[in-house]
Amino acid sequence: MPRKSAQSNEGSEGDTVSHLSNNQQNKDEIGKLSHMLAAVLEYLSDEEIEEIDIDYILEKTEGLREWWNLYQEKNRKLIEKEIKESLSDLPLEELQRIREQIKNKQD
Repeated sequence: MPRKSAQSNEGSEGDTVSHLSNNQQNKDEIGKLSHMLAAVLEYLSDEEIEEIDIDYILEKTEGLREWWNLYQEKNRKLIEKEIKESLSDLPLEELQRIREQIKNKQD
């Protein structure tokens, strides 16, 4: 019997190590996101800035552009769904223009 108990303890230790590793990754991710948020808010709160430049924020905030690209890719299905739903509201001319853009992109 002790042998089985030892085996189950080993499995739980592996789970604990994995859990701790995930916790550390989450803490690292939260730290990076906090840093990016602080940088963006610092930029936005600067009273000397008359016009907000999103490209500047994405370029000058370390890791933000990569995070934004990953975020968009993860939410691709939602974006596709939103586009599909909005197509029914567009006039025919707009739909034809979009169709031409898609054709040009494929060529």
